[in-house]
Parts: sequence; structure tokens; C-alpha cells
Amino acid sequence: MARTLPTQEQLLWPTLKALRELGGSGRIGEIDEKAIELGGFTEEQQAKLFRDGPKTELEYRLQWARSMLKWVKLVDNSVRGVWSITDLGHQVSEADVDRLYKERQAEHRRTRRERRGQESDADETESEREHDWREGLIAALLQLPPDRFERLARRLLREEGFTSVTVTGQTGDGGIDGLGVYRVSLVSFPVFFQCKRYRGSVRANAVRDFRGAMAGRGDRGLLITTGTFTADAKREATREGAPTIDLIDGAQLCDLLKKFSIGVRTHTIEKVEIDPSAFDEI
Repeated sequence: MARTLPTQEQLLWPTLKALRELGGSGRIGEIDEKAIELGGFTEEQQAKLFRDGPKTELEYRLQWARSMLKWVKLVDNSVRGVWSITDLGHQVSEADVDRLYKERQAEHRRTRRERRGQESDADETESEREHDWREGLIAALLQLPPDRFERLARRLLREEGFTSVTVTGQTGDGGIDGLGVYRVSLVSFPVFFQCKRYRGSVRANAVRDFRGAMAGRGDRGLLITTGTFTADAKREATREGAPTIDLIDGAQLCDLLKKFSIGVRTHTIEKVEIDPSAFDEI
């Protein structure tokens, strides 16, 4: 029988503990991976979708755990998406975390009407807004036909400096969708890639199958997905003695598309300030 996933509240301490083990700071993917490792979650648990996806239930609950820790001022996050532990966060115990959250929750309930729309509510939704655009982008990517998604991957690899990028994606290719050549200084090497328009988590067997398809053809692979990778899949990708498979998950894919303005437009809001003293010098 599958083990029940912990609630957002039950993930507060594991999330804070994960950040501590990462040295006090980390990106979302690193934090989630460490929390999953500490929690010993199975691939089945990691693959369970939140509603109809593309996000998994565990990702959704870990996302809320981060926001809740920020709400009680135990962690903070930068504009670059790096989450870090505050001074208070370094000092608390598991019991303290539970107590602080319950106290903050009770305070919020008492003052909700007066403070609606102010800072506490904004703090809760800041992380959500960051996820909203990624979720919208992934939803659009999931609607693409397989061949168009492969062509998108080819475009993205070219933007990242790959040359001679070709899409194979034919029946009988054993899961290999394309090939590109990547140059580092004076050395260049072929990289096979596979694209998975996927809801939920890609498991370790998919990494093994891709590596098997590469056997005898090359020793470097790139697996791109709109979903996420289970902890076992990430370990399999870097397993000692086997060709390395580099992984790009949905969040990284969105960030790369934003970086190269492919299907994503970033708008800057202009702020105008008046300086009356400037007229004194005219």
C-alpha cells in the first residue's frame, strides 16, 4: 500500500532541514531534491500529479512549504530564485517551526480583514506568481505536436551554442530524437538528445532506456522534459561507470525559453518620480 504524502505543514521541517544540509541556501530544484531524499519518497509518490498536472502533488506541497516558511520569516528568496535560511531559521528546532507557524496562522486569522491585500498576503502569493508563468508556458508546450516540440529543442540547443543539430525522431531510433555537436574550447563532441512532453516525473527506467539507445553510438546524452525527474532518475543519470545523461526539467526549460525570448516576453514596468527641486536650478 502506497505511503500517504505528508501535508504542507508536515513538510515545513523537512524543507528547512534540506536547506540546512545544502549549506543554508539553494535553488528550488536542489531544495526539493534534498527534501525528497530526506523523506525517502518512492518514485510512485513523486510521480503523483496535482490535479491533472503538469505539476506533481509533492512539488505543489513543497512549494507551499517554502512559502509558509517565508511567511514565518525562517527563509527568504532572492529575485534570482535562490532560497536561503534567515538567522532565525538557523536557530529553530522542529517544535519551534510548528509553534511559529501555528502562532502566525492564528494571528493572520485575527487580522485578515484589516490586512487583506497587504504585505502578508503579498508574501504568500509571490512564489505563486513566479510559478504561474512557468505553469502557463508548460501547458502551452504540452499542446505541441511531438515533431514541433523536437524542433523547439533543436532551436534551443542552437541558441545554447550547439552546431549541426539534427532531429531524427523516426520510428526505430530507440528513443533518440536528435543529435548536436557541442564545442568546449578546442574540443567538440556529439550529444544525443531525447524530448519528453510529460506530465509528472520521469523515472529512472526512462534514463536507462535512453542510455541503452545511445550504446555504441555515443557517450553523452541530454534528456529534456516538460515534467520533473524523480530522485532515482537523477541518480541514474550520473551513475558511476555509465555514460552521463544531462537533465533539463520543466522549470529549467522555461527559464531557457525566457532567456532566449522563445515564446516568452518579459515586460519592464516604468516608474516615474517627480523631483520638484530640479526646477529651482532653472
